[in-house]
Parts: sequence; C-alpha cells; structure tokens
Amino acid sequence: MESVPLPPAPKISVVTLTLGPSSLLVDVHGLEELPASTETISCLWLHHPRLQTRAYMADIAARCISAWNERQEETKSKRGLIALAWDQPNHGSRLTDPKKNDSWREGNETHAEDMFASIVQMVRDQKGLLDSIDALLAEKAPGKKADQHLALGVSLGGHSVWQTMFAEPRVTADLLTDRARLTKLSTYTVDSGASFLGSQHFPTSLVQSCLENDPKGIFFGTSPVPDTSVPADAKAHKILHDRLRGKKFLLCSGGADKLVPYRCAEPFLTWFKQLTGNWYPEEGVLVDDRVYEGVGHSFSADMVRDSVRFVLEVMSEAEKSAARGASPSKI
Repeated sequence: MESVPLPPAPKISVVTLTLGPSSLLVDVHGLEELPASTETISCLWLHHPRLQTRAYMADIAARCISAWNERQEETKSKRGLIALAWDQPNHGSRLTDPKKNDSWREGNETHAEDMFASIVQMVRDQKGLLDSIDALLAEKAPGKKADQHLALGVSLGGHSVWQTMFAEPRVTADLLTDRARLTKLSTYTVDSGASFLGSQHFPTSLVQSCLENDPKGIFFGTSPVPDTSVPADAKAHKILHDRLRGKKFLLCSGGADKLVPYRCAEPFLTWFKQLTGNWYPEEGVLVDDRVYEGVGHSFSADMVRDSVRFVLEVMSEAEKSAARGASPSKI
C-alpha cells in the first residue's frame, strides 16, 4: 500500500560551521529558530547515505525542528531542537577517491573494507563533534545547554548510527534505516557464506574490526546468532547494561528492499528484541522495529513521519525527566 506523500518541508535556518578536532564542515539547522526562552537543547545528529552528502539530511532536519517548534510554542517548553549534519568520509567536502564508494557490483573489490572504515571514522567524528557542542552553543546560543543527543542515519548512515549507539554514552536514542546488505559475491554464494569471513572480499583485518565495533561482533564474535529459546548469558547482559542502558531505538526497514532485505538483519534483531524486552527489561532499552510493506531501499514518507514522531516523543520524555529531576533518556 502506498503511503500518503509528504508535504514540502518547512523552511528552517541553516548555517555551515567548521567544528570538531578534524575541522569538519557541519550544517547546523534551527539555531535561528531557538526562542529566547530556551534553556536546554536536544541535538539531532544526522548521518547520510552512501553516495549522498550532508545536504541530503536537510529535509528530515527541517521536519523534525518545525514539528518540535510547533509543540514548543503550544506547551511553552524551554527545550529547543537543533540538527547537525556533516559529510561521511570520502563524500561531499571530504571526497578524495570516488571509486572507493562503489559497490562490489560496480567493480570495487574492497567495498566492505572501504565502507566499514567509513563507518568507524564516522563514529570517531561523532565523538569529536559531541566534544565541541558546548563551545558551539556558548558562541551561537549563549545561556543554552545541550543535555540530550539523538542520532538518525539512513543506509550507510544507519550503520554508523548503529555503531555510535554502542560506542558513545552521550547518544541515547537513534533512528536508523537499511543496515544489513545482501551480497551475490562468489565468495559468499558458493557455500552460503561459510567461507566468506577471511576471504578476499572480507579479509581477516576487517573481521577483527567488526569484532571490536559491530554490534553483532561485540555480542557473538564470529559465531552465529543463537536461538532465542535459550536466554542470553551474563556476558550479553553486561554489554547491554554497560553500553545501552536506558537507550531507545527506532529501526525502519523496507519490506520490499532488495538491496538490504530485512531477513538479513532479522535473526540478530529478533534476538536483540528478546534481550531488551523479555530477558532484561530492567535495563530500560526500547527497540521499536518497524517493517514497511511494499517499501524498497528508501527513506519513505511513512518512515519520515515515524521518525519525526519518535524524535518528539523522546524529547517530550526528556522534558518529563527534567521535571522529575532525572537525566534525559538515551536515544
């Protein structure tokens, strides 16, 4: 079933600043719209897809900010929202070698290594930018403090946001689409992937990096995802507690996505939802896993609507937490 098309995105201010230890060009959306009464700020960090640039994320930035500002005006909230987007490594203003962004099908034999290196660097960028946000606000929005960080990623950006949630305590909620990727490489199809790890297309060095950075590798190493009939062990509980306690996830997948079929991620997500919802609910991790029937590899209108709604819900919860004297939840 086709979703109702989105109306044009509202006009929201954007300024490009040089931020972080790597002097990255960052588009900061919504600074001009912050009311003078704003005291606390939620930051929505935006990770764009492969072959796009930070400009791709302007639409969702405007929709989220406009929706929150309307609610802020109605409720007289003292919380504001800004959104920040920067180019993925080897994209946009950081482009050095276009071929490194090509897929295996397009002739890039090191596609997996190139993309994973980009993801890992994006997570490092995120950490550096989080370190810089206080200085930015002191200059551009004096008297206002960022106390909540959310991240939204699409496609390649979904991968980097996924890893950011495990690596960065300050980012407490995420919204991501299209993560696992289907491959038809001979090194995978010849034996259904049994010898893929360590092959020319997924070398040992990349396997090691996945063990250190990728959520599945962090939980299971190179072992398959276990059956959910057996509860997770103490190690998995410790990882959940140490890295994800109180965080919130909105996962969006296209039901008709042939590039990134949901079935590729389904075993891990099924286990992960059991871990968070049934085995250790006391850790307060929320996983909202949505599959959109008839949607391919795209950030569909319904995904956009649900993302905006999720951002508003998480920010509203931060308001309630602040009223109780608690810290904002992690997203």
